[in-house]
Amino acid sequence: MTIDFAHHGLTNRFETVSADYTHKTNQDEMLLRSWRRTGPDTFTVTAAWPAAHRFYVSRLGLYDPLLLSETVRQTLPLLSHGAYQVPFGHQLLWKDFSWTLDPEASRADGGPAGLELHISCHEVTYRRDRASAISATVEVERGGHHLATAHSRFTIQDRTVYNRLRGTYADAAAATARAVPLPPPAGLTPFGRDRFEDVVLAATDRPDHWQLRVDTTHPVLFDHLVDHAPGMLLLEAARQAALATAHPRPMAVTGMDSDFVRYAEMDAPCLLQAERLAEPGRVRVSARQHDREIFSSVVTLAAVAAATTTTGNLTA
Repeated sequence: MTIDFAHHGLTNRFETVSADYTHKTNQDEMLLRSWRRTGPDTFTVTAAWPAAHRFYVSRLGLYDPLLLSETVRQTLPLLSHGAYQVPFGHQLLWKDFSWTLDPEASRADGGPAGLELHISCHEVTYRRDRASAISATVEVERGGHHLATAHSRFTIQDRTVYNRLRGTYADAAAATARAVPLPPPAGLTPFGRDRFEDVVLAATDRPDHWQLRVDTTHPVLFDHLVDHAPGMLLLEAARQAALATAHPRPMAVTGMDSDFVRYAEMDAPCLLQAERLAEPGRVRVSARQHDREIFSSVVTLAAVAAATTTTGNLTA
């Protein structure tokens, strides 16, 4: 499906989203359904969260908040390719990403959740006739009620430029082959997980410090070959680290404010640290590699009265 900026004007007709516009290989992992332009730089996107998912598992009666992160992430390539003339093969690079959600609006009721995302793009910069950087504000509604607000800034690099900047790391197959051996998971329940293969942290000899588990065979986090650890893996690591600091109190993640500073390479250990901040319910999680901070996220936790918890995994 090719959607040209000049032809995709303001319209009441929604276009179906195809998998290549979300950068997902497995179509079952697509969360977006349709989209339309509502203004020069505004859009409406519809999405659906599954009733159950093998990785994004409902907890404390709430849909997994990382479903929100993945939903917004999928809109970035959609709008880049569909509305801003970015060719396939160009690289989208997260700079920052933040969101807050209303836990009451994210209650899991045993069925799928239909969402409507109202997206405003601003500070759009261009290189020739295609966008090279975009900031986006996303207002998410569920059943006509406000669910979440998200903000993101990302840049877009031509593949030739990207290859030059990345050097030998640009070869995704070679980068995957060089990934450090996978250490055992640090645990299970403290990280809000019910399967060891979904725990992305390994224990170290220091409390509130972990090594990132880069499992390149994970079917959701590594949907296709990549040359560095994906941003969604770092967000999941931040979520798990923050929950571990609150264990055994049942807490839900209601916000994340993340900065992506450098690539998380797969051929060297990446170490994470969680630090409780003075403000109650706030935890700063930072990731370091080669003695440099490459990622940080301030995670907001809240006590949520548990409703009937909807859990369960879909078969792969």
